[in-house]
Amino acid sequence: MADEAWGFDTRVIHGGQQADPRTGAVVPPIYQVSTYKQDGVGGTRAGYEYSRSANPTRDALEANLASLEGGARGLAFASGLAAEDTLLRTICKPGDHVVIPGDAYGGTYRLFANVLERWGLDYTPVDQHELDEVRKAIRPTTTLIWCETPTNPLLNVADIAALAGIARDSDAKVVVDNTFASPALQQPLELGADVVVHSTTKYLGGHSDVVGGALITRDADLGERLAYHQNAMGGVSGPFDAWLVLRGIKTLAIRMQRHCDNAERVVAMLREHDAVIDVRYPDSNEVARKQMARFGGMVSFRARGGEQHALDICARTRIFTLAESLGGVESLIEHPGRMTHASAAGSTLEVPSDLVRLSVGIEDPKDLLADLRSALG
Repeated sequence: MADEAWGFDTRVIHGGQQADPRTGAVVPPIYQVSTYKQDGVGGTRAGYEYSRSANPTRDALEANLASLEGGARGLAFASGLAAEDTLLRTICKPGDHVVIPGDAYGGTYRLFANVLERWGLDYTPVDQHELDEVRKAIRPTTTLIWCETPTNPLLNVADIAALAGIARDSDAKVVVDNTFASPALQQPLELGADVVVHSTTKYLGGHSDVVGGALITRDADLGERLAYHQNAMGGVSGPFDAWLVLRGIKTLAIRMQRHCDNAERVVAMLREHDAVIDVRYPDSNEVARKQMARFGGMVSFRARGGEQHALDICARTRIFTLAESLGGVESLIEHPGRMTHASAAGSTLEVPSDLVRLSVGIEDPKDLLADLRSALG
């Protein structure tokens, strides 16, 4: 039976993989090697010559990623931003224009504003849930609509299929950062996206022990172009990191159900608490209900009383660890304005100073609720 006929819960464990043909190992080995013996000049053995170009452990991860997202090609990188940089420099050229979310992840905004703008790439931040605003932002030079849904940290939702239609009308491509949802909850390629981006550090790895990134393409030819630039630019995932992400993916389906279960209970409590205003979670969004299986483990809220109260809440939790990143089995809390999104301060993407972001883990939900209630005061 081909991978694409399997259910998602099967593909996370077996997709793109088979037992090692030499030893029968059921888990892909860690090929911690830089170079490979060649059978004569230019005669590679199974296509391997140097691990920047290809490595069997990374190949296994890339095949699995393509299977999970239903794509033609998966590519693994040293970080999510390395994946983003490679993608943008492959598809775009100096003078091109990109439409980005009006509340994009701070690292993505920094890449556009402080790195690629100097290279000659122009961009326009837009509230992408307002489709008319997206249409107005399109220019003759627009090559990409960069979509992040749900967004980080405001949990806004964009209609992927509608953005894909706008892109087709404009001869542009749609890239979707699927990090918050993960392929367990959302399948952007099925909805018309051309490329999916992941920080595999987050839900795919799932254990806060690895940094990585990924691209998955719907089109095989674009995948080949990106593979060329992956090798030429060199920001590849190392074999041990690739193995860690593969190990994490095996429990993705069951982890995401627990993340969602716990997040829903946290949201219900926060919505009733006097110290909280404006709880951000996509469960009531009509588009999210259409394109997501469930609504994920990320929750943001604004603290009544302003920034100082938000900072106090972050300082008081015991189970929710004050830390950047997200998507691990443990619960995290952070203040985006001073932490993950500090690079957007003073820009149109600046986040509210009273915002708190939670990455809800898979601990006992009663303990999580008690921890938050105590911190809220």
